[in-house]
Amino acid sequence: MTLHGRFRETVQARAQRDARFRRALLTEAVNELLAGDLGAGKALLRDYINATLGFEQLGADIGRPAKSLQRMLGPSGNPTAGNLIAILKALQDYEDVTITVRLSRDAA
Repeated sequence: MTLHGRFRETVQARAQRDARFRRALLTEAVNELLAGDLGAGKALLRDYINATLGFEQLGADIGRPAKSLQRMLGPSGNPTAGNLIAILKALQDYEDVTITVRLSRDAA
């Protein structure tokens, strides 16, 4: 098994037993998206989705094909703002949390 496969299994196992870890993974994904790092944000969202509800269930929840969601969150995918919002709304509902944004000044 590749290192990536073992990493994915480790993340999934931890997410299934540790709600704080799951929420931290989702938080970090959103933070990366808001910081402008689409690649890192998409990768973290993929990890979170794979470790929790899965792409099939997410697709059913938001009315999009699972394969389409996998492509848009893949390395060369380019999800629209509407798709990202739908995904994040479904993940909030799944996790029973509300994502909020807090503005702060950068310490320079």
